[in-house]
Amino acid sequence: MKGIHPSAYVSPAAKLGDGVEIGPFSIIHDNVVLGDRVKVGAYCEMGISTPLGDGTPLIIGDDSLIRSQSVFYESSSFGPGLITGHHVIVREKTIAGLSFQIGTFTEIQGDSKVGDYVRFQSNVFVGKMTTIGNFVWILPRVVLTNDPTPPSNVLIGCTVEDYASVAAASVVLPGVTIGRHSLVAAQACVTKDVPPNMIVAGVPARIIGSTGSIKLRDGSGRPAYPWTSHFSRGYPASITEHWALNNGEQQ
Repeated sequence: MKGIHPSAYVSPAAKLGDGVEIGPFSIIHDNVVLGDRVKVGAYCEMGISTPLGDGTPLIIGDDSLIRSQSVFYESSSFGPGLITGHHVIVREKTIAGLSFQIGTFTEIQGDSKVGDYVRFQSNVFVGKMTTIGNFVWILPRVVLTNDPTPPSNVLIGCTVEDYASVAAASVVLPGVTIGRHSLVAAQACVTKDVPPNMIVAGVPARIIGSTGSIKLRDGSGRPAYPWTSHFSRGYPASITEHWALNNGEQQ
C-alpha cells in the first residue's frame, strides 16, 4: 500500500484514511482509526491493547504527525492536528481536542481530558485523572500528580484551566486547580488552588502578585499577560483576530 513502509505492520482490522503514511518498523494494531493524511514515524506502536481501556479504538484525527518511537494505547481519541515529539507515551482513555502538541519524552498516564490548542513541551508527566482546558502551556519537566498519599489507590487529578501557563520543572499536587490565565513560576511546588490571573512561586508555592504586573522583557513596557495579547504563533487567524479585538481574551 502506498505510504506504508515495507517493514511496518498494519493490522487488516485497522482503519486508515486517505494519504496515511507509516514509517519503518512501526506497528498499527487492530483497534486503531487513523484519519486522513496522518503520518506515523519509525518504530511507533499504535493501539496497544489493555484491560484498562473501554474497548473503544485509538482515534487519531486528520493531519496529525506522530514522530518516531512514540507509543499510544487503545481507547484514546485525538482531534485533528495532533503533533508529537519523539519517544512519547500516551495511555488509555486520554481524550484531547484540536491541535494538541506533545513534546519529546512526555508521558500521559491516561484517564485524562485535554482541551483545544494545548502545548506540552518536553519531559512532561501527566498523572491519571488530569483535566486540562484550552490554550494551556505546560513547559519542560512539569509533573502533574494525582496520588495524595503515595502509594495508594486514591487518585485525585489536578486541573489546569484555560490559558494558564505552568513553567519549567514545577510540580502540581493532587486535586489542585490552576486558574484561568494564571502563571506557575519555574520550580514551584503548587499545594493549593491558584486563583485566576495570579502568579504563584516557591516551595510551597505562594501568590506573589497578579499576572498583569509582569512586563515583556523587550523594552516595550507592554504587559506580558494575558499572553494572547501579544503571542499568536501557531494559532489560526480566526482565533488570533478575536484575541486582538478582545485584549487577548477568547470567549
